[in-house]
Amino acid sequence: MNPEITWTMVLNALTVLAVAIVIGWVVRFAVRRLLLWRGRGTSSSRVFSQVARWIVLLLGLATALTVVFPSVQPVDVLGGVTIISIAAGIAFQTVLGNMFAGLVLLAQDRFRIGDQIHVRDIQGTVQSIGLSSTVVKTFDARLVVIPNVVVHTDVVTVQTGYEVIRSSVEISLDEETDLLLARQVAVEAMELTPGIHTDPAPSALLTTVGAATVTLELRFWSGARQLETNEARDAVILHVLSAFIERGVKTGSDAVVIEPGPQMKAMVSGATTADPRSLDD
Repeated sequence: MNPEITWTMVLNALTVLAVAIVIGWVVRFAVRRLLLWRGRGTSSSRVFSQVARWIVLLLGLATALTVVFPSVQPVDVLGGVTIISIAAGIAFQTVLGNMFAGLVLLAQDRFRIGDQIHVRDIQGTVQSIGLSSTVVKTFDARLVVIPNVVVHTDVVTVQTGYEVIRSSVEISLDEETDLLLARQVAVEAMELTPGIHTDPAPSALLTTVGAATVTLELRFWSGARQLETNEARDAVILHVLSAFIERGVKTGSDAVVIEPGPQMKAMVSGATTADPRSLDD
């Protein structure tokens, strides 16, 4: 026979629950400050501090139930929670899959709010990382919500993973131009271009030979953000081509122009004066 529930037992249970709430807030604050101190991202610190708080609250609730119902042991409460968790897992597989993927992403802390990433055909700046989804603002100012399962299972390129990245531009040179001079002029122009890092230093390499051209690849390092790379590429093209014009370096094209000789001119003029139907034969 279950013992009678008294107001004293209820009051003690409420006291335990109130203490658990206070401890939960303290644990949440402490865990968040600790994770931030260890260099973790704001999203990771926020989510894991909330998880720690909920664990404390669940333990407090289980303890309060045992105070009101002495016959109920904490093991029984945890067993009931386990059964409910299994049932919920079967019913909400997609939701829980996204949540566990979110926990893994936040635990790995590979990218954070403000980083620029590329996943599938989505490129943009991370706005938030939650348990179920990651929100990205694309470079054309569209808000995209990506399920964490997609982010976890697909290849993710973190453009801002390092402070500087390398970009390249290809320029076709006339095969008769001074190639050594062209390389020297290109490197000097890139070293004087604003926004281009000199460590690592820019370089110019001859890569391919066309029908009447030689391809010069310009390699340079700039800031990792999308706007910085675009502005650096624009500045390099402008400064290098201006330097080529100033130093007499000729750019080229693989389009070959053939000047017809007298015999070809005579054949063409004779064909145009003949019966047009003969052109079809």
